[in-house]
Amino acid sequence: MDSHIPDFFDVLAARDRGADGLFFYAVKTTGVYCLPSCAARTPRPENIAYYATTGAAQAAGYRPCKRCRPTEADNNAALIAAACRTIEAATEAAETAPHLASLAATASLSPSHFHRLFKKTTGVTPKAYAAARRAQRTKTALKTAATVTEAVYESGHNAPSRFHATTAATLGMTPQQFRNGAANQTIEFAVAPCQLGLVLAARTEKGFCAIFLGDDEATLQADLAASFPKATLTRASQDFLTNIIAAIAAPDRAKTLPLDIAGTAFQRQVFEVLRAIPPGETATYAQIAQKIGTPTAVRAVASACAANKLAVAIPCHRAIRADGGLAGYRWGLTRKQKLLEAEKNA
Repeated sequence: MDSHIPDFFDVLAARDRGADGLFFYAVKTTGVYCLPSCAARTPRPENIAYYATTGAAQAAGYRPCKRCRPTEADNNAALIAAACRTIEAATEAAETAPHLASLAATASLSPSHFHRLFKKTTGVTPKAYAAARRAQRTKTALKTAATVTEAVYESGHNAPSRFHATTAATLGMTPQQFRNGAANQTIEFAVAPCQLGLVLAARTEKGFCAIFLGDDEATLQADLAASFPKATLTRASQDFLTNIIAAIAAPDRAKTLPLDIAGTAFQRQVFEVLRAIPPGETATYAQIAQKIGTPTAVRAVASACAANKLAVAIPCHRAIRADGGLAGYRWGLTRKQKLLEAEKNA
């Protein structure tokens, strides 16, 4: 691997546990290779070589670090990868996933140890991973099957009642609505000027499902249409935005907005933590991952923030890098900076 990739060094310097197993770094002056999260002092960039596997590092003449034990982490990653394949195969063939005890026994670990290791490695529990795989299989079946009834059995469900009960909760809408691309949903929206340029807000019967920030009304409407491709979009008056604009000016008011939040179980966990961060304060992606019990899922937390469709209401602008710098923001770093400064000075 190229030993002069700045992104790798940034991850190493931040000791990002989410990168463990993705690559390994070796120190030319000591002859040792480590995990990105190793607590040892960060070496000079010119003394580092990067490797994709422990085998490659050892073939180059480096020995494993006794502090972070990279070979053990590599073996754990392989065990969990094998467990994931087992879960995937089982959920393709049946409605129920393998039992925790069975998965743990295959990995030659106790159920509690396996459960902790699985969550540490993937960011979710074995049960949640299986549920996510079933949800993906269900979505595929609904898109490809000739009818919803056929989708029931193509997705591995044993009975329509079970299918409808689990699918409505997973998709946030009925199976037929999902199959039709939310064609039966009516979404009201409005666009108006605000302190950050323009704001577009959209809502269903449950609450606000989108709050977008931008500078061009046509672009905002196109983003809304792309997010809900077959819903019926109805223009509302700007009065519709009164509470949204007030929440931008007074962040505490965002907590009272009724929301229709879509997303995976993991994304919803991230969103809950974000909403708990008080105005004027911030949290790093690593701290957010820690709060939801998945300390290695730093990158997944960042991805969840990027998927947020509810600016300000779900304050992903309060998530920052480990070094205190601003990371990507769906509506631009300038707006993120303005939001943080306004909250700090409020």
